[in-house]
Amino acid sequence: MSTPHTVLELIEASAARLTEAGVAFGHGTATAFDEAAWLVLWSLGLPLDDLDGAAERPVTSEASAKAQALIEQRITTRQPAAYLTREAWLQGVPFYVDERAIVPRSFIAEVLADGSIDHWLSDRTQRVLDLCTGNGSLAVLAAMAFPDVVVDAIDLSGDALAVARINVDKHDLAERITLIEGDGLKPAKGPYDLILCNPPYVNARSMAALPAEYRAEPAMALGSGEDGMDFCRALITALKATPAQYLSDEGVLILEIGNERAHFEQAFPDLPVVWLDTTSGADQLLLITRDALDV
Repeated sequence: MSTPHTVLELIEASAARLTEAGVAFGHGTATAFDEAAWLVLWSLGLPLDDLDGAAERPVTSEASAKAQALIEQRITTRQPAAYLTREAWLQGVPFYVDERAIVPRSFIAEVLADGSIDHWLSDRTQRVLDLCTGNGSLAVLAAMAFPDVVVDAIDLSGDALAVARINVDKHDLAERITLIEGDGLKPAKGPYDLILCNPPYVNARSMAALPAEYRAEPAMALGSGEDGMDFCRALITALKATPAQYLSDEGVLILEIGNERAHFEQAFPDLPVVWLDTTSGADQLLLITRDALDV
């Protein structure tokens, strides 16, 4: 790669290099250009949200070499960009992340930010559970969206919770977010008014075909049995057995199942759910009321 003269030229050359190398995206960006912009701007210490302002800035050969080295690291390691920069953004909020936790990208963040689930809640919504919290991003976003709530954040992985602790402290929310290590709902201290859950849900066939970037993430945060529904089965079974233990009378569960709607509907054919709109359509995210669990 010849030495580019401006930030934009460096990004364009880097995007071409990423495309040529055939890297996979999906951990915060969807295109080679966006991924290159992220890595180049981060390498140069420039704001990630102001490409227009930085586009024509000249780049020294030293700065260009530093950015190109990061691009080559992205290619050779096949690590998600967030693991290289130790930072991921969700709904404009920065989060620390490393290999101990999945890179945050949940569509639940959208419905927390856009208010589309607010009519399912009320002024009595005070207790929230973020199940499978990972790096704690959804717990943090929920606390930000609803300033009067307290949040329990559960994960089976002590390593992931160590990352979550960094983010809870980073956003000064330690007084409102409690991190709990444990398996599923077992350590939950319900009932909750709102349960958020972005669980492992990738089916075995899809797991076997994942690009290297996804295999760099903790496998326990991705796959869940042959049809991807093992965790969801355990969750729904527990909720239906004693719904009052986990959900208040008007409580709701927001559950993300990615591209597994067909498997979800096959596993739970008689469960009344509400599919929620996201930027990826109405197949990724669903809502289950306490009443639906009592059926």
